[in-house]
Amino acid sequence: MGDDSEFEHLIASLGSILAETDDDLSLGSGIRLPATVDAAAVRSKTGLSQAAFARRVGVAVGTIRNWEQGRRSPQGPARVLLALLDRNPRIVEDTLGT
Repeated sequence: MGDDSEFEHLIASLGSILAETDDDLSLGSGIRLPATVDAAAVRSKTGLSQAAFARRVGVAVGTIRNWEQGRRSPQGPARVLLALLDRNPRIVEDTLGT
C-alpha cells in the first residue's frame, strides 16, 4: 500500500500546512493537532522499544529519549506523525507495509 516516497510526501505536506497556519494547532479544514503529544504514551501503544520506534518513525533513538524525558518536544511533521500514531499505532505498517 504505497511506498516510502508517498508517505514522506504526505508527512512533508502536513508539516508545510502546519508551518503556514496562524495557529500552530490548526491544520486547516477543521483538523486540529493536539498542543502536546506524549511520545512515551504513543510509543507504548505500539509496543516497540525506543530503538525500534525510532527506526519506525525515522529519527535517532536519542531524539525519542529527549521527547520522552521532556528535554525536547516533537515539532512539525514529527508531531503530526506522532499524533497519527496515537490514533492508529499501526499507521506506518498499514501505509508502508511490514
